Amino acid sequence: MAGEASGDVLGSRLMAALRARCPGVRFAGIGGERMQGQGLHSLFPLRDLAVMGLMEVLPRLRHLSRRLDQAVADVTARRPDLVITIDSPGFTLRLLRRIAPLSIPRLHYVAPQVWAWREHRVREFPGLWERMLCLLPFEPEFFARHGLEARFVGHPVLQSGADAGSGAAFRARYGIAADAPVLVLMPGSRRSEAPRLLPVLGRMLALLRRRVPGIVPVVPVSPVIAGIVRAGVAKWPVRPIIVTDVDDKHDAFAAADAALTKSGTSTLELAMAGVPMAVTYRVNPLTAAMARRLIRVPYVAMVNLLCGHRLVPELLQERCTPELLAATVERLLRDPASRALQRAGFGHIRTILRGPGGDPAGAAADEIMDLLGAVTVRARSV
Repeated sequence: MAGEASGDVLGSRLMAALRARCPGVRFAGIGGERMQGQGLHSLFPLRDLAVMGLMEVLPRLRHLSRRLDQAVADVTARRPDLVITIDSPGFTLRLLRRIAPLSIPRLHYVAPQVWAWREHRVREFPGLWERMLCLLPFEPEFFARHGLEARFVGHPVLQSGADAGSGAAFRARYGIAADAPVLVLMPGSRRSEAPRLLPVLGRMLALLRRRVPGIVPVVPVSPVIAGIVRAGVAKWPVRPIIVTDVDDKHDAFAAADAALTKSGTSTLELAMAGVPMAVTYRVNPLTAAMARRLIRVPYVAMVNLLCGHRLVPELLQERCTPELLAATVERLLRDPASRALQRAGFGHIRTILRGPGGDPAGAAADEIMDLLGAVTVRARSV
């Protein structure tokens, strides 16, 4: 079960790796186009779960509750050999708790980021799963301090192909001159994210096009929210190129001179591609006020957390303004030293994200096969 676009990608790679190890495996659950392409018939559309932020979630609580009931009923009826939940802890951990009486083995993939905020929630985790797999190298030590085992398998961004694009092909495909500055804008993959960032990005471009003539904005988005994004950029002063294909996105990365992205996995994708970036984000003010009281880490951007210092600028909430964003992007485009410093840090990140086998999806699949084997042995011994 995945709950958003990044989980769908993660789930599809995991499914492929599992099928290579167990050709007769069958899948059921919740996922998007990627997982469905690997043979999953989704119980309901993935977009029903892709929402983030307290004030954004509240109006949809009843609908989400119905979807949770539906998922629990499906697991109860199917009685699968293993339940795998992927990220989206607001939904998936509730599912794991609800199905605990069924005694079905459970594995959670992508550790809840309680090391960043609401650390007290760790007390709720014992008994939720038989195994948890982590994407970040520092997470096993954190959970060990709380008496919980967690296993680092490497980060899937290493398998994303983000570093394999062709900038020349992208420029030729869209008729972009070789010397035209390309700016990648990543407003988020959730329906609740993009509408908050798109207006301020449009106003930023109005300032930036006067300072950086010929700038070409590119907006890679999930197909799930492509319609929302197209409507949101309709009145921008510079019409952006919108890409929904993953390979097209990676080509855009290779063509890019800089990027402005929301926080999250997108920062790691850009780091893999070596694209200098700044990070921005804006949520409901009440959500932001509550988050500030709970967050326990010095940075929001994953690349900064992994490096241990502010490698890339963070322009969050009140600092997410057209003026500050335009000035920061212009500095990135015009300052070779800043870009070189970021790229050096990205090389360090690529190294520390490698898991024990160098193949994150394969390492995760091996953990799952090991868990299934252990469950089978225990069942036989009984």
